[in-house]
Amino acid sequence: MRYHQLNQEERDRLAVMHSQGVSLRQIGNVLGRSAGTLSRELKRNRSDVPGEYYPHSAQRKATHRVQLSHRSPRLKSAALRLAVEEGLRRCWSPELIRGRLKRTRPDLPSISVESIYQWIYQERKTLVRYLACAHWHRHRYRYRRRWKIPGRVSVQERPEEVQQRQEPGHWETDQVVGGRGSGATVQVMVERQTRYTRLRLVPNKTAGASRAALTMMLDSIPSALRRSMTYDNGCENTEHQTLNEDFELRSYFCEPYHSWEKGTVENTNGLIRRHLPKRTRFDRLPPETIRSVENWLNNRPRKILQYQTPREAFETLCCT
Repeated sequence: MRYHQLNQEERDRLAVMHSQGVSLRQIGNVLGRSAGTLSRELKRNRSDVPGEYYPHSAQRKATHRVQLSHRSPRLKSAALRLAVEEGLRRCWSPELIRGRLKRTRPDLPSISVESIYQWIYQERKTLVRYLACAHWHRHRYRYRRRWKIPGRVSVQERPEEVQQRQEPGHWETDQVVGGRGSGATVQVMVERQTRYTRLRLVPNKTAGASRAALTMMLDSIPSALRRSMTYDNGCENTEHQTLNEDFELRSYFCEPYHSWEKGTVENTNGLIRRHLPKRTRFDRLPPETIRSVENWLNNRPRKILQYQTPREAFETLCCT
């Protein structure tokens, strides 16, 4: 006869009858279990309090034991575990550890970055503090559903003069999201050569609201400095073709999950977060605050511009 683990109901009845002083043999007759099975249950899943047995705690322990039994052990070699731990204590990332061991310790078994993370979180959680983010619970990236962008052109097809920032008038755009419960966002638009930035508060993250904000910002830009716009693949950018028709623009899109391909606006977003931290409720922000942040960005000297401000560099283009 195949053995099955006790379920929650059986553990509840075992706890009640055992606390009443009923013998294990009698309990076994009621539950259809052997006295040996019940004895092992009381020993393996007993409470931390001597002589006590709590059914819900026992169920959690049994479930956890089953989960561990289905996992293959990570980093089986003691030498490998020691080498990984040494790298972590140096504050090296799992990727650096893997690459360094492959280069300097060919005698050790090869491992993956994922194996290191699993070993840390399953077996050596005290080492979490040496990770860059040091999250006690592991956060896994959830891929969002990809939106089909009509007329999408890859950023890889941008001309060389655009890629190398040799020609002005090419922009990148993104949205900075507000705190939880705030539907409003900030539309960011940055000129790639001068880093000149325009900001606009958007009531919600929809394609129509994004297009309206970009339209208002582009209206104030000289036509000679409106050549292209680079986007990510969010659903708020699905109406880019309307902007192309209205302003004679060309649009380009990053590859999925390659936000670094529009690094200018991503860097600008980081600067914006100095004034508008992640928990900021944008729906409660007065327009003056957005203008203040925009002015700070455009009047901040930049090393890449030989310590000119973005406003100075952009106004020079407007006058030529």
